[in-house]
Amino acid sequence: MLKQTSAFSPAGISSFFEICDKKEDGKPIADLERVGARGGGFGIRKGVLTEISISEAKANRIRVYINGKLAPEAETTRTVSQMLLSKSGKSCDVAINHEVDVPIGAGFGSSAAGALTAGLALSKALDLPLTYNQIGRIAHVAEVQCKTGLGTVGPLMLGGCILTVEPGAPGISIIDRIPLSDDYAIVAGVFGSTPKKQVLASAEKRRKVNHWGRKTLEAILAEPSVENFMACCLDFAEKAGFMTTRVGQLVKLAEKAGAIGAAQNMVGEAVHALALEENAGKIVEAFKQVLPKEKILTAKIDFQGARLVRHEKV
Repeated sequence: MLKQTSAFSPAGISSFFEICDKKEDGKPIADLERVGARGGGFGIRKGVLTEISISEAKANRIRVYINGKLAPEAETTRTVSQMLLSKSGKSCDVAINHEVDVPIGAGFGSSAAGALTAGLALSKALDLPLTYNQIGRIAHVAEVQCKTGLGTVGPLMLGGCILTVEPGAPGISIIDRIPLSDDYAIVAGVFGSTPKKQVLASAEKRRKVNHWGRKTLEAILAEPSVENFMACCLDFAEKAGFMTTRVGQLVKLAEKAGAIGAAQNMVGEAVHALALEENAGKIVEAFKQVLPKEKILTAKIDFQGARLVRHEKV
């Protein structure tokens, strides 16, 4: 019997972060469920829709597609699928298609969204008795193991304006939100992607990121408003050494056009501006001064988090 399931996850824009993968004595944390990040950002209504088809087979076979093209590089999704298949004890032919409507590799959390939606859809198709957090923990471990992220899965399960106060997998991390009404939108402008490994290659860069990441969280918690959140995150991008001249120019354009605030995507050469929905068009027009329209994205904030969207038996 062929089974088909689908799940959607918002994209997760990271606005600041602190890497939490070592103990106080500097030794690596061995338990990947305890590895993570402190930080904050937004879940948006654009993201990753994942459709899975499975059928019984003599041996496991997993194919992952991104926007219709075979994607052998999608290791995080493949790892989640292998973990779930081993739990099921079944042998299946699995086809996974991620429809991704945000830029990949520019700080939109697409690998975490892909892993989480694959986990939700495949666990349903396999009839595995897993809770939402249990599936989230599998996706989190896969992301850490594959080095595609540290702490994006948990926020994607909640949505809104997120603050990860303590790191770790879902059920271990402590995640809070800044209250926000439904009439806000995010306008993002993207110059390009930034490889995470390249950014965090040096010990000095990590030290700087972690110093300012912790200070940013403390400053936001002292005054938890979206206005202060955006201002603190912009400050983080500058002090941690991420901001390029082009990013700074885009931030200024957003502010002049009436944004509540603008900050840099972590990690990517991209900017996200928070605005009332009625002002979003003005920011788009401002961004068009330096970017082609296909590099500009507008989305409402998602408050629901990742979820199953369809379950069919064919």
